[in-house]
Amino acid sequence: MVVAYPYFSDKTALIFGGGKGIGRAVAMELARRGSCVVIADIDADAAQMVSAAINDKGGCAISVQCDVLQQSAIDAAALFCKEMFGSPDFVINNVGAMLNGHPEDIPMAEWERMMDLNYFSVVRSMQTFLPEFLQRGHGHIVNTASFAGLYPYAVSRLPYAAAKGAIIALTQSLALYLEPKGIRVSCFIPGPVMTDILTSMTSWTPDCAVRGPGADLEIIDVQKAAAILADGMSAAKIMIATDDRAWKILAEWARSPDDFLRAKMEAFERGDFGRPSLPTG
Repeated sequence: MVVAYPYFSDKTALIFGGGKGIGRAVAMELARRGSCVVIADIDADAAQMVSAAINDKGGCAISVQCDVLQQSAIDAAALFCKEMFGSPDFVINNVGAMLNGHPEDIPMAEWERMMDLNYFSVVRSMQTFLPEFLQRGHGHIVNTASFAGLYPYAVSRLPYAAAKGAIIALTQSLALYLEPKGIRVSCFIPGPVMTDILTSMTSWTPDCAVRGPGADLEIIDVQKAAAILADGMSAAKIMIATDDRAWKILAEWARSPDDFLRAKMEAFERGDFGRPSLPTG
């Protein structure tokens, strides 16, 4: 069922990585709020299934295969969107992958792959869309980061944390540049969200314990995460975290980074890896 939301009604959203997980939920949510959605994903079947589900509910969607490692593929997705629904009002850069392991065990090629997929895919998207957005003076760019890039804990997946930290730095400075020109910019920062990303994660170190963002945090479902993003976008928020406790944790770090890091070391030493809990009730 489509519900009228002024910020999203009669707009076009192009979602990279919209075939699964958070991206799929975001596509469904923006379509529910009245946007026409283009789902771009390397998995063409998954993208088509999402677009079919949206259309079956009375929404407006279409899919396109896209490998964000290729600038030409992003350019082609942009052209496809323009031909089908018009130039996108919202560009959601949501492609990502994760790995696990001690840094000394992770091959250089994997460091490069993680940065290429998680970070440079965003840069490629900017290369495609910024000139048009600047020319017309409006639009909204959303880059997906992670709590792993916001404060230190993810020692078991450092390439991922480094890429997500880079996205946070990039997006904040991009907002400083673009918002005065009429273009909104948001950094979506998911904390613990129930997706299947861990099932596809390669581990380069046997029995390497996965570190989490905090045992006091709860894992939320993808639908709730997508609603938080959509609400934040319509409220013109730049930094959109799925749990506002992230800012309290970041404030603890800011008071004394050394103390924060040493406390985290002690927690790891006693076996507290900061793994979040499942929802209660």
